[in-house]
Amino acid sequence: MKIGIALGGGGSRGFAHLGVLKALEEAGILPSVVSGSSAGSIVGAFIAAGFKPLEILELVKKNKFIDYASLSMPSAGLFTLSNFRKTMNRIMPAKTFSELKIPLYVAVSNLYTGRVEYLSDGNLITAVEASCSIPVIFSPVRLNGQLYVDGGVLDNIPYTPLIGKCDKIISVSVAASGEVKRVGNLKEASIRSFEIIANRDRESARKNTDMLIEPPGLSKFKMLDTRHADELYAIGYECCKNTDLRNITEPVRQKARAFFSR
Repeated sequence: MKIGIALGGGGSRGFAHLGVLKALEEAGILPSVVSGSSAGSIVGAFIAAGFKPLEILELVKKNKFIDYASLSMPSAGLFTLSNFRKTMNRIMPAKTFSELKIPLYVAVSNLYTGRVEYLSDGNLITAVEASCSIPVIFSPVRLNGQLYVDGGVLDNIPYTPLIGKCDKIISVSVAASGEVKRVGNLKEASIRSFEIIANRDRESARKNTDMLIEPPGLSKFKMLDTRHADELYAIGYECCKNTDLRNITEPVRQKARAFFSR
């Protein structure tokens, strides 16, 4: 049985994805195909390259936000992701989609066409960089003559490219929800705007996929604060461990029993 996993965006809250994936792994649920938007595209890329959740946690938490960003001209964005690109090129063995061990779809938002695209071939690192480029905060990324920003602008839980390619689809949302007490500078306003947009896709994922996993309490963690990686991982892990997975695991067991009884 083929399992597809759609990993949503949420900045540093994406560490919760790793806890969810570890709990799924322990339940015998491994992805046959992955899609990701923004932070989900980073996690998805490593999973598709063959890394285990705990390996990814150790790799990624070594790099704080400032290691990923460098100052750039304000007309394009407050920061670029050039250092992020260098780090990914250094630690990611796969440089193209074709080098991945399982299929991956990376959601990006095309500024020219106003449409979401799901990249699955070509330069992997550039695709992930584009998917993580939160408007205003990060400069847009140019790819194939087009200009792209964060996939979460148009599809923050990109389950669509998985439809028809697997038997079951699990969606994971790590976007913040609820109200905030204060929005201060331009960066905070941009992040809050993005969070509001990112929450739009939860109900669609709930209705159109076999399971939506939503780790609780993520709103208290700031989107660009990477200091709480272990805590976020633990939240994702405990949430998934306490989720009834029989909708996914029972068909897997049934298929295995049928195979070995032949």
